[in-house]
Amino acid sequence: MALVIPEDNRFESDPDDALPEDPGLPEGWTAEAPDGSDPATVARLAELLRGHERAGRGWAGSGEDEVRVEVSEHGLAMRENLVVRDADGLIRAWGSVHDRAEGRMLFVHIVDREVDERLAGRCSDVLFEWAEAQARAVGAARGLAVQQIDTGAFADDERQHEWLAAAGFERVRTWWQMSRSVEAAEAELVPDPARWERKGVVFRLVEREGGPGSMPDVADLRAVHQVLEGAFTDHFNSAEETFQEFIHRVREDPGHRWDHWWLAEITDGDGDPEPAGALVGTVSESDTGPDGSYVSYLGVLESARGRGVATGLLRTIIADAASRGRDRVGLEVDADSPTGADGLYTSMGWGTKYVTESWHRDVPVT
Repeated sequence: MALVIPEDNRFESDPDDALPEDPGLPEGWTAEAPDGSDPATVARLAELLRGHERAGRGWAGSGEDEVRVEVSEHGLAMRENLVVRDADGLIRAWGSVHDRAEGRMLFVHIVDREVDERLAGRCSDVLFEWAEAQARAVGAARGLAVQQIDTGAFADDERQHEWLAAAGFERVRTWWQMSRSVEAAEAELVPDPARWERKGVVFRLVEREGGPGSMPDVADLRAVHQVLEGAFTDHFNSAEETFQEFIHRVREDPGHRWDHWWLAEITDGDGDPEPAGALVGTVSESDTGPDGSYVSYLGVLESARGRGVATGLLRTIIADAASRGRDRVGLEVDADSPTGADGLYTSMGWGTKYVTESWHRDVPVT
């Protein structure tokens, strides 16, 4: 399968056209698009990102790979970035916008924790002004009347909360970031993580067109996409994402691996197997210990609920992680969801490691 590239970038690529003539920065300070191919720029943005994480949750987990997702040539197919430099040329703030799906624009907002309160606030204002202009640009390109800006914050990051509220954002959702330890013996949780069956449901890896190491079968990838779209139709802030957008985005994740994608199919009856559930996993790499696995997406169609599909997929990724010598499996759960999914996770050993929030602002396009 060839690399899938979505439609052309819909953002305003020139920061000068997305900001006032005088953005109100101190003398000598500038706002510009960063050079994502410059190692020093990537390293500095990673430093800012890690500082942001430490201030918000007490520890840093990201690195340069996560930055490249935002600023690389590949990432810019669906993104734009802005940095604010001080008079010495040091990057003090970073904003990134992502055309995630129709009507939904993701926004990264990071300001150096070493900058004094007044200057930090001005940097924050510049990022918000730029993001608002980008929301109008991408909304207009998609033919929308209103464009949502979707950004996140750590639950304990009061500075970020104050800035978001002052900029017109509303806190709309809370998310539990959960983790579960994995023991070596749990490799036996399922007969074979590559393929096993229970009560008329087959759990299997997506097929590879030319065997192990080759690209996945496109029909299987479309089945995963269709299951996830169908499973999340009524979920909070669900926005339809095309197959091309979905594949392009998930392949950007530094932890992406094709051999971490599973389908669950209903096989009882006389017809062909029917996709009923899907799990997209990734690798959580560690510099200090064993790697972990992460459940990026888990969806089960309503017609198949109550048949143990979600439990089977979770047992599969746990067994797979154990067989690879990993020590944990992480996932995110909607703390406000009425489905009670958190009950399944806690019953299977997951616990909350930290908490994040979604903050939204709707921007009129015209």
